[in-house]
Formats: sequence, structure tokens, C-alpha cells
Amino acid sequence: MQLENILYYKKDGIAVISFNRPKVLNAQNRQLVSDFLAALKQAEADPEVRAVIVKGEGRAFCSGDDLSEEHQITTIEEGLMLIETLQDTTRTILKMKKPVIAAVHGYALGAGCEWCMNCDIRIAAKGTKFGFPETGVGMTVTNAGTKLLPILIGLGRAKEMVFTTEMIDAEQAEKWGLVNKVVPLEELDKTALDMADKIAQNSSFAVALSKKALNQGVYQGFEETLEQEAKDIALVIQTLEATERSRTALEKTKKTRKGGRKE
Repeated sequence: MQLENILYYKKDGIAVISFNRPKVLNAQNRQLVSDFLAALKQAEADPEVRAVIVKGEGRAFCSGDDLSEEHQITTIEEGLMLIETLQDTTRTILKMKKPVIAAVHGYALGAGCEWCMNCDIRIAAKGTKFGFPETGVGMTVTNAGTKLLPILIGLGRAKEMVFTTEMIDAEQAEKWGLVNKVVPLEELDKTALDMADKIAQNSSFAVALSKKALNQGVYQGFEETLEQEAKDIALVIQTLEATERSRTALEKTKKTRKGGRKE
């Protein structure tokens, strides 16, 4: 797979996708969007991949749109074609059966912050800045950002970030729920890899069903959620993997109880 603006490698069941336009803080252009979509599809199609990490090379995760390229879009049709590919990256991440972790540092602005929110889990380095500069340059939020941002931080805070274009730091993002945890920059890659590895040790089938159920559960009523959970349990019970994992867990429990029992 030949990619110009993305680095892709796989190790121990984990695919790592890196934005690779470090000279412009990984600003999003058409080639990067196209390459990112191809890399996501590659990870999704690979049966060996059990978790995915998205990160940025150089000093930033992604600083948003490359405005110099946007000025070259002269027709509505061109703009809509770019938006369609951009939205396909969001669709792919959200529908992907494999968990996606964003390892974020430097800046996550505009599309960069939106891609973060598309991911299932977000780990940020201390000092990272998050924000939405779109309204300041006459643009609007894309990539399902207007849906995901209020879900993560609440409608009032979402409006504040989008309307004012003011950035927040990683610590504030953690308090608001935009990121899961904040770590020193030098620990960012290891933390993301350790979490991906922990996920990869679990049942990929059960994790995929859980991701789908959690994403759908945000929008469903309780009865729909209960019905979906029952269907998922019925599916996993039929698998040999569930039987073996349950047996192993039961044996561990028995040993633990036996070890704690006083004679």
C-alpha cells in the first residue's frame, strides 16, 4: 500500500496510522484524507489487526485544514467531493469493528479534533491544545463533530468551543470528558500501545459487538438497548472462544478462592 501523507505499520495485532505532514503540523489536505481513508480500510480488512492507533508525526496530531489548499477549491462540486471523502473517514472509524485509539499531542484542531472524537478512546500528551477554528475562517464543523462534541462535553461547552474558537488544553479536555487520560509526552506512545495491547488480548468478536452496542446505545431507548444486549449475548454464547474464556476465568476464580481459604 503506497501512501504519501500517512505512515502505516503493524505489530503484534496493532495497526499504527500516523499523519505524516510534519512541516505543516499535519494539516489536512486532499491527499492526507485519501491516504487516511485507505489506511483505515486496510486495518479494518486485516484479520490480524485487533486494535488501531491514530497519531501524528512531528510536533502535532493534526492542526486542521490546510487553508492554502482550500483556496484552490473553486467549485461547489470540488468542495463536496472533498467533504464526501472526509466524511468517509468518519464513517469508517465509527463503523470499524476494531477499537481505535487516538494518541494526541501538540495540536488537535478542526478536523484533527474531529478525528480524535471519531476514535473510541483518546489519550493526550500534557500541553496538547484542542479547538475548533472553523467559524473564525468562515467554515463549519464537519466529521460528525456537531454530534460527538456535545455528547462528550455537553451542549453548552460545545457551543462555547465552536462559537468562540478558543482552544482548551489537555488537562481541561480531560476534566470536560473530551479525552480519557493525560500523560507526559514521552509516555504517550507507550500508553497508547499498552492500552491497545490490553484490548487485543480480549475477544475481538465480543469487543466488536460491544463497540457497536455502545455506539448505538447513545441514541437508542432502554428497551432497544436491552434487546440488542440480549442478541449479542446469544451470539457470543454460541462461540467456542466464549466457552474457553469462561472456563479459564472460572478456573482462575476457583484457584483464587482456594488460595484465600484458611485451613
